[in-house]
Amino acid sequence: MTAVKEKLMGAITVMSDTDAEEFWNIILKKYAPVSWNDIEEVEPDEIDLQMLKEIAENLECHEFIKESDINWD
Repeated sequence: MTAVKEKLMGAITVMSDTDAEEFWNIILKKYAPVSWNDIEEVEPDEIDLQMLKEIAENLECHEFIKESDINWD
């Protein structure tokens, strides 16, 4: 753990619950999208369009495999 993270942990440890909750809300506001509407929507590029076309035209794109059945070697 870095020194900065250790300092944060120490500061949080001695905070009141009210201050910790306020700090948590600051973190959420700064780093976590609140909803899908907060995520910027962008137009698909050429690679995205190629993948979407492949999904629509290639029947194998509609077949799914359980993760436990995948050979990761």
